[in-house]
Amino acid sequence: MKRLHIAILTVLGAIPLPLAPAASNTSLPPEVAKALAGLKPSHPRLILTNRRLAQIKTLAGRDALLKKCIGDVLKRAAGYAKRPPPTYRLRGPRLLSVSRDALNRVYTLALAWRLTGKEIYAAKAREVLAAVCAFKDWNPRHFLDTAEMSHAVGIGYDWLFDVLRPAERKTLRDALIAKGLVPGLKVYARGGWWVKSAFNWNQVCNGGMLIGALAVAETDPRYLREILPQAVESLPKALASYEPDGAWPEGPGYWNYATRYTVYALAALRTALGTDLGLSERRGLSQAGLFPLYLTGPTGLYFNFADVSGRSRRRLIPALLWLARRYDKPLLAAAERAMLARHSARPQDVIWYVPPGKHKPAPLPLDKHFRGSVEVAVFRSAWDDPDALFLAVKAGYNQVNHGHLDLGNFELDALGVRWAKDLGSDNYNLPGYWDRRPGGRRWNYYRLGSFSHNVLVLNGRHQDALARSRITRFAGGGGEAFAIVDLSAAYKGLAAKVLRGVALLRGRRAALVQDELVLPRPCEVAWGMTTEAQIVVQKDRATLRRGGKELLARVLSPAGAVFTVESARREPPENPNRGVRRLMVRLPKQRGSVRLVVLLAPVWPGGQVVRQAQVVPLSEWKPRER
Repeated sequence: MKRLHIAILTVLGAIPLPLAPAASNTSLPPEVAKALAGLKPSHPRLILTNRRLAQIKTLAGRDALLKKCIGDVLKRAAGYAKRPPPTYRLRGPRLLSVSRDALNRVYTLALAWRLTGKEIYAAKAREVLAAVCAFKDWNPRHFLDTAEMSHAVGIGYDWLFDVLRPAERKTLRDALIAKGLVPGLKVYARGGWWVKSAFNWNQVCNGGMLIGALAVAETDPRYLREILPQAVESLPKALASYEPDGAWPEGPGYWNYATRYTVYALAALRTALGTDLGLSERRGLSQAGLFPLYLTGPTGLYFNFADVSGRSRRRLIPALLWLARRYDKPLLAAAERAMLARHSARPQDVIWYVPPGKHKPAPLPLDKHFRGSVEVAVFRSAWDDPDALFLAVKAGYNQVNHGHLDLGNFELDALGVRWAKDLGSDNYNLPGYWDRRPGGRRWNYYRLGSFSHNVLVLNGRHQDALARSRITRFAGGGGEAFAIVDLSAAYKGLAAKVLRGVALLRGRRAALVQDELVLPRPCEVAWGMTTEAQIVVQKDRATLRRGGKELLARVLSPAGAVFTVESARREPPENPNRGVRRLMVRLPKQRGSVRLVVLLAPVWPGGQVVRQAQVVPLSEWKPRER
């Protein structure tokens, strides 16, 4: 009976919640102990200080775009003010949609209150916080959910501190500790997988724990003393994935998620402690803002890989503003401001807003080679033309988190149309979706294996799930640009050598895809390109039409090869891929040296089109007009 009585009192808040073991600063690394000693004692101290808020209000008086952004946030806040409180609802194994909804509401409503002083916004934010703090848990089984909810409650506690009643502060603090920080410390203690991960879970989970611990650090310092050194040790494992050029192996969609939480964590550390303990000095992070810019085609669609939606489109990326300020890269801020002029701003766009400088930033080069555990080469004919020609190809490692069996995959934009596309992710709740082992069930799903991608398929087999590939040659600039990818490891046991070259030709008016193989035994070689265009085939030529635009495809080598059209349709529970088809070239019983070359030529206004190109061995490719 005594134990039951204690349990009831704990729920009611009559006795303290279980706390983590205390740790003295003397047991900490000196740099961590010094950082803890610099804790700003008052609220708000996370991400948006009162000093920065005053700067924003002043700047909005003379910056029309920032004023517009503030109006966007206030309009969004008015909508949130009419919504009922969040409820506990799992989707599959995840509470994540609820955590993100709470986070968006708290940021928006709390910022609206801080900007205007209107009580309705503070009251609605407190209502959201009270609702989620009453949940039975924050679903620690899927720790992203816990981390994002800890972030939401930490920001709400910090930003609304002065308007919260003492009992409300205790409710939020107790829930944050019991449902967020204590479960997080258990993961750290057992060396949970995300603590050692090189991908987005690392930044999201560490970021959520840091923000939660920083929020309550003056009343419950033991949690920050426990979490800070472990997060500082863990985060570099993920930050290393940006090296050396800022690319993100999980693709541009997860770049946004991972980088957003990297920025949240670094920004919170810098405002609360005055230091990010050198985390922002990591090699590659200073270049990371270029990745989503280069990987956005003229259509606005990303060069898609690694479980990104097949229709994933470049939208607002407020983290670019923080990166622009931190690394003095005005071009990143200019890119986000250009998007803000056309889209409704988020709270973070206001918080990290960077006004235009005196001088317009110089444009980026047209071509870029990103290196690392993913390698990407990107080429375009122009930055400011929505009809520009855009070609991208990837290499890397098939076992990266969220990866597909798609080494050598390419995508192509021209005339405002995405002609060659990647279908993207399928339903994360499909059985075996995360089984990435060789022969794992993940690869049987059409969108994830090799058969849906714009890659070679040999003898009807997927690429090797453990394969690594790299871009061996890259040449940008001028009227022609190209990259060559060594794909040999992806076809182990089938080919002695496989190279793929992609190029922009003839003043960047057409694209070429050239594959060279050495096959020790008879083998079917299948070349495929996924498209939403309508296709008319005439032997070695095909006409693709979409949206009143045309692209001509031609097989330049080998002689006698012809195009066919195949279905991409799938049955439930997989995505049915409606409106999608495959342009194919199949070469049966190939042996020895094989060269397969396809020219992809948009029909430009006035009927201008590149109809022929000289076929040159990849070993002889060099930057020149052809």
